[in-house]
Amino acid sequence: MIRLGISGYGNLGRGVEAAVMHNPDIELKVIFTRRDPETIKPITKGVKVDRVENASEYKDDIDVLILCGGSATDLPRQTPEFATMFNVVDSFDTHANIPQHFDEVNKKAEENGKVALISCGWDPGMFSIARVYADSVLPGGETYTFWGKGVSQGHSDAIRRVEGVLDARQYTVPVQAALDAVRSGSNPVLTTRQKHTRECYVVAAEGADKARIEKEIKEMPNYFADYDTTVNFISQEELDAKHKGIPHGGFVIRSGKTGAENEFDNVIEYSLKLDSNPAFTSSVLVSYARAVARLHKEGRKGCVTVLDIPPAYLSAKSGAELRKSML
Repeated sequence: MIRLGISGYGNLGRGVEAAVMHNPDIELKVIFTRRDPETIKPITKGVKVDRVENASEYKDDIDVLILCGGSATDLPRQTPEFATMFNVVDSFDTHANIPQHFDEVNKKAEENGKVALISCGWDPGMFSIARVYADSVLPGGETYTFWGKGVSQGHSDAIRRVEGVLDARQYTVPVQAALDAVRSGSNPVLTTRQKHTRECYVVAAEGADKARIEKEIKEMPNYFADYDTTVNFISQEELDAKHKGIPHGGFVIRSGKTGAENEFDNVIEYSLKLDSNPAFTSSVLVSYARAVARLHKEGRKGCVTVLDIPPAYLSAKSGAELRKSML
């Protein structure tokens, strides 16, 4: 059995707990929280709930710790810190900062003999793998990634951290004309702004400066500055009634030519349609926790990404079973 810990019990943390129930070789041992542990009611019988400050007391009780904090402020601090004590998995999704995050986590993990997997989920994560496979198979071509329409947890979290914001949902919306042009195989040159728009639904505190909030959101680097962004201020009641779900999805598309004279056109498309972004992301995290436990058992240390891990390491099935049923 792989002994698992969860740090953070929001949408993602609860999703990880649910995903563990579908993996009989993985056992949830403890949930760490910044809240009062007495307020956390896990659905798993017998699992411990403790304050995150006490995590070091569980170093010998956990094989892998899944970090379920946000990428804006939590994971840049938490992942290097926890990599000194545990094998860890995080879902850091600020693409521009992944190289720096990798270096900082790698240093701590190597020094302490731990394996740390960063930027795991569906993008970065499953989409990253699709991009590498498609780029390798069609070296002469172009790769395009579209997200949505769906709720981005990371972007919504970033909005909620703006002063004066009580709650928020952010939808990423592909521009249909751009999507159609890519699928045609014409390899259009598209700017970030031409591919997606961003729709924000924000609940502001009473008396908050809405003009400042809107300006701060639209100018936020790595999140909104490069997109046409719409900010809609609504009540908490309307947000709860109309924007309660967390759907998402998207497409990775690569078009390129093959043949001695580049005479053959090809389009590779990988897509996801998700009823619940955190539930699916959680399932990815749990499967990769299995891989991290196996890597550590083999003596590996340091930071890795999904690009470094063989597909077979994700599966509970044996090599023989995979060759018979999947190959």
